[in-house]
Amino acid sequence: MASSDFFLCFILCFSGLSVSFSDIVLLPLTHSLSTTQFNSTHHLLKSTSTRSATRFHGHHRRRRQVCLTLSPGSDYTLSFTVGSNPPQPISLYMDTGSDLVWFPCSPLECILCEGKYNPSTTTPLPKIHKNSTVSCKSPACSAAHSSLSSSDLCAISRCPLESIETSDCSSFNCPPFYYAYADGSLIARLYKDSLSAPTPVHPSLLLPNFTFGCAHTTLGEPIGVAGFGRGLLSLPAQLASFFPQLGNRFSYCLVSHSFDHDRVRLPSPLILGRYGKKEKGLGNDGAGFVYTSMLENPKHPYYCVGLEAISVGKKTIPAPETLKRVDRRGNGGVVVDSGTTFTMLPASLYDSVVTEFEHRVGRMNERASEVEGKTGLGPCYYYEEVVIVPAVALHFVGKGSSVVLPRRNYFYEFLDGDKNRKVGCLMLMNGGDEELSGGPGATLGNYQQQGFEVVYDLEMRRVGFARRHCASLWDSLNRS
Repeated sequence: MASSDFFLCFILCFSGLSVSFSDIVLLPLTHSLSTTQFNSTHHLLKSTSTRSATRFHGHHRRRRQVCLTLSPGSDYTLSFTVGSNPPQPISLYMDTGSDLVWFPCSPLECILCEGKYNPSTTTPLPKIHKNSTVSCKSPACSAAHSSLSSSDLCAISRCPLESIETSDCSSFNCPPFYYAYADGSLIARLYKDSLSAPTPVHPSLLLPNFTFGCAHTTLGEPIGVAGFGRGLLSLPAQLASFFPQLGNRFSYCLVSHSFDHDRVRLPSPLILGRYGKKEKGLGNDGAGFVYTSMLENPKHPYYCVGLEAISVGKKTIPAPETLKRVDRRGNGGVVVDSGTTFTMLPASLYDSVVTEFEHRVGRMNERASEVEGKTGLGPCYYYEEVVIVPAVALHFVGKGSSVVLPRRNYFYEFLDGDKNRKVGCLMLMNGGDEELSGGPGATLGNYQQQGFEVVYDLEMRRVGFARRHCASLWDSLNRS
């Protein structure tokens, strides 16, 4: 599990119910790139592109269908402690595309986890007291079971009929629930216990009676998830119930790393709360936020936004209508996702972008078809000294809601070791035919979000993007 110190930009005093704190809490996101699991750049890119595609297509499947396991090297982790007697460390993937906080508990059966989980070498898993379980009458229990009624849930928990009719089932536990991602699944129970973000310098941010899933059986994934989505059980939603100033707005700034191991080790700031006037001069390049409205999704906890078009050089390519709105079945829109690496586009839009890219780059450079097969990315091109590529911009729905991507966010350059030649690849991917599958129309991956502070303003229901020097932002917020 990831281990990293926490630097919290706040003073939090707990004495009974008296709480005071400053404007924000600052936590480090740690990128989980492991050099031991990838023997080449080709291998790393192939694994990452496969996982991005798997996760995207998993958004289109029913909840009970499961695909491949998570691939390491493409996610960001947070560290917490759970419980108080004694506090037990946990490391969780941060995921804006899901709404549950869960982690594996002892004892654990991890299916298809070869090479990922070794009880003899892994940090001991937390043990949760049985008296911390959640009642079948709890709204949290209903939320974990896809809004199944409390009467049904209490019946499953064997609460007698007369007790169900008189609403006297509070002593019966919430039954186990099944939760599936595109790339893994689990069976867990709901518990309530304290969750804290510890630091060796200041008192901890303590969330008493925090609700989470404790999994004793998982498929393919021995590390838990901190769901930051829009559901009742997400971390922001529960944080807002304690501290509205912190839970109603959060942002992160992913350090631009291009899979460089030295850059990967730098912490990426996760900011809970609003730092407002302090924003000026804190690691930014003078640019303010560009905002676009969140689209309401009646079926899923995603943060969806609308996309009008993509520009490649001077050519503006309109997005299909499915990317501009979400229908009543939860289909359409663009998911802003911290848990997917590469941006996934519907086939028609992707093909148009590639055609324009090929028109501008392919005329001057040799196509690296073999590299495309080995990495899952494309188009790729060999070049000698410098390759000239067109600018790429995303035009979101709303006036003045355009975001120009830095070159490194969409064109990755590396050395093809097999031929000892320089090669560059477009880092956008084909998500397939949006008309056939339903679900989100596209996903904005975390690789394309690097070098931006991405803010989720839940109070104003909008997502914002601002160019930042993320490593400098981390340093500046710590100093302040």
